[in-house]
Amino acid sequence: MSAAAAGHAVLITGASSGIGAALAREWAREGADLALAARRVDRLEELAAECRTRGRRALVIPCDVTRDGDVERTVATAREALGRLDVVVANAGFGVVGNVERLTLADYRRQFETNVFGVLRTVYAALPELRTTRGRLVVMGSVSGHIAAPGSSAYSMSKFAVRALSNALGLELARSGVSVTLITPGFVVSEIHQVDNRGVWHPETGDIVPGWLRMPAETAARQIVRAAARRRREVVITAHGKAAVFLHRHVPWLVTSAMRRFGIRGRSEPAGAPAGRSS
Repeated sequence: MSAAAAGHAVLITGASSGIGAALAREWAREGADLALAARRVDRLEELAAECRTRGRRALVIPCDVTRDGDVERTVATAREALGRLDVVVANAGFGVVGNVERLTLADYRRQFETNVFGVLRTVYAALPELRTTRGRLVVMGSVSGHIAAPGSSAYSMSKFAVRALSNALGLELARSGVSVTLITPGFVVSEIHQVDNRGVWHPETGDIVPGWLRMPAETAARQIVRAAARRRREVVITAHGKAAVFLHRHVPWLVTSAMRRFGIRGRSEPAGAPAGRSS
């Protein structure tokens, strides 16, 4: 058990699957109490029961980060139940994919409502409490927030925006004792490839990324918890993610040339998603 996490109270949005669920398990293992927030309450209940077997408190809170007032209510409920908040993880998100000419303004708005404004709602709701505890804010970015591939404009735009927010906010909060850690994952095992542009989950869809290239969510969670404890400014998760970000920073022309030569592009919507433009 890590002394840095023992006894802390951690709020995680988007905790029902993937990295969010893995973070809950890891923080419970490290001795933290948890407030688990997401739309899929049935999954949260199962996760909370698992975390309680480690002797930790685990609170289930229905929350949709796209709804005004939901995150404020979630933070207030968590604060009342757990007594404090030491770490808040703005993890909720999904990916809108497709060429620009195929997407509509509604698609981009839907993407930003969750991935950008959902993060902002979390920041606004949690900052007063984090200032009190001199706590840690963890924001989920992506390698796509550094590199935009064809077919990923909406998702990359949202993650570029989140990276800018994290960079600026980290400087703004430096004197308050609140740290901001941007998490930049590459390919990590999750359900993002099974979610279509409307946010609908298609469980029958397999992941197109080869298994050897995907980091287990549990491994990513350990790295994220450690980065938050150390108050890192940004941590890139996965070896290929580190390589991609490094190359794009130092030899961007090489990354662009490789994309063009090998036809590298973003993922497609899962099988079963409605064809054509979203409305």
